[in-house]
Amino acid sequence: MLVRKVAQVLDHLAAQGEATAAELAEALGEPRSSVYRLLSSLQAEGLVEHGSRRGQFRLGFKLLTLGTAVVARFDEREFAQPVLERLHDLTGETVFLCVRRGDAAVCIERLAGKRVQSLALKLGGSLPLHAGAASRALLAFAPEIEWEGYLDRNVPLSRFTASTPSEPGALRKALRQARDDGYALSDQDVTVGVAAIGVPVIDYRGEVRAAVSISGVRESILGEDFARWRDLLLEAGQEVSRALGSELAGRNLARFD
Repeated sequence: MLVRKVAQVLDHLAAQGEATAAELAEALGEPRSSVYRLLSSLQAEGLVEHGSRRGQFRLGFKLLTLGTAVVARFDEREFAQPVLERLHDLTGETVFLCVRRGDAAVCIERLAGKRVQSLALKLGGSLPLHAGAASRALLAFAPEIEWEGYLDRNVPLSRFTASTPSEPGALRKALRQARDDGYALSDQDVTVGVAAIGVPVIDYRGEVRAAVSISGVRESILGEDFARWRDLLLEAGQEVSRALGSELAGRNLARFD
């Protein structure tokens, strides 16, 4: 019970940035006195700290150390890092590496773009598998039975914008299109004015291990550079896949110049 309450407090602070004890008590449905005691204990352990205004709390720096330790254990990140950095240098857009955890795509690496700094997906953050390019790449290249399982568990699908595929038929269509094209396309379905391209990373078992994506202002991603960005991203996904032992390694694929 206590562990669940701690997790709820940390999750709420992660989502809101800062909150007062009263706000946390209301959100969690707990007595304010209990929340105060819990916050005091978490503060003593460095897991929360005082916020920017009197009476507010935010996540503590100790969580950065813990989060860094979690991220560091991902082989996908180790193999992908140099590829992500080259992709970032070539495109100037925000580059993401995401892995699947349950029904969500979790960002384990993010290199901020030169033009757009504020995007919905932060390092350590997540999106549902039906929203966003990296998310749909993770789902599209999984067996179709997993599509149906996802729909069974998540209908009605959450909607971020009017472009989010929030109906089962629309999601199936988007997933099939991504599989046919070799990449997933997000056109303002998470944030208005922002687009993204995502490709899967396939491991030695032929299974989707991660997804790489680039995201930025719609005109930049889907404009005159679209074909170039798409090809660079496809090459990046294939290069990381080869590093993970995928049979794609046997192809004669161009690498970054």
